[in-house]
Amino acid sequence: MSALEALAGAASPGTLYGIGVGPGDVRYLTLRAAGLVGSVDVVAYFAKRGQPGNARRIVEPLISTGRHELRLEYPVTEELPADGLPYQQQIGAFYRESRQKLADLLQGGASVGLLSEGDPFFYGSFMHMWRRLAPLFPVEVVPGVTGMSGCWTRAGTPITWGDDMLTVLPGTLGEADLAARLKSTDAAVIMKVGRNLAKVRRAVESAGALSRAVYVERGTMPGERILPLAECTDLRGPYFGMVLIPGNGRQI
Repeated sequence: MSALEALAGAASPGTLYGIGVGPGDVRYLTLRAAGLVGSVDVVAYFAKRGQPGNARRIVEPLISTGRHELRLEYPVTEELPADGLPYQQQIGAFYRESRQKLADLLQGGASVGLLSEGDPFFYGSFMHMWRRLAPLFPVEVVPGVTGMSGCWTRAGTPITWGDDMLTVLPGTLGEADLAARLKSTDAAVIMKVGRNLAKVRRAVESAGALSRAVYVERGTMPGERILPLAECTDLRGPYFGMVLIPGNGRQI
């Protein structure tokens, strides 16, 4: 056993691992995460229909030929409003089916590593499986570098100073709500930008924060794009888009 394998530790039978794979660059995985990707019996991951799955793409260099994998394909992602009944019904059924597939593997004694972009407990689909399976099976959650941490590092943008208050907001909020919350905080991260980019930009400008806002697209991933939000005239960004508003706290 190598020193790396000894540090990472092995997987235990019948255990579900929520593996945080970080923001996009495989080199940002923790030792524990990288070790489990190589040692679990089954590597499971969520994926959008017709896409390879971003978490799976991140760990591609660590997957050996012939590994047992379980692809959990969303029936819908952005095609329907997330707060609508059709979306909720389809996603609810999908999570129930996914839970059963994972439970069958765990019941059979397999160790399963469910990949999660960023950190499993931060806006991660893994949480829906954790809530359903943690009462029944051993579960270990392996923290990962969050997408926002990867983005503000790549942008060279310290996000908080001194006693700055940081607020994390979903871009799906209404424009007026976004602007109001931005006015009441020192620093902010706006996630889930995507089709909400134009609205988010207006809200940031309304809050008086446009001059220091930074837009990051596909942070740490291939195709990374970083520019001042004021220079971003796109009406819609990709799913992996984020707005950073650094704090201006006391700097010594």
